[in-house]
Amino acid sequence: MVWRPAFSKADLVYVNRADGMHTGLRHLYASKLLARGVSVKELADYLGHEDPGFTLRVYTHLLSSSHERARQAVDDSAHLWELPSEDGLEAA
Repeated sequence: MVWRPAFSKADLVYVNRADGMHTGLRHLYASKLLARGVSVKELADYLGHEDPGFTLRVYTHLLSSSHERARQAVDDSAHLWELPSEDGLEAA
């Protein structure tokens, strides 16, 4: 284990997974991937979870708010709601 020398040098006793390092690193990894737009399904695969629903339940607090993305999506598609121009062109 790569942590043991550091624990030994600090005169600490290493107890496997009792220090929270494993969980902390998994959360850091998950938060970085989610922040970069990796889907929950992909993250589940990367973390070794069989059920993406489990991944969502565990890491949902790390998902950034999608309000701004939703507003941007509506703004980007605003041309779909524009009225026809007055140049006489119409859909067939």
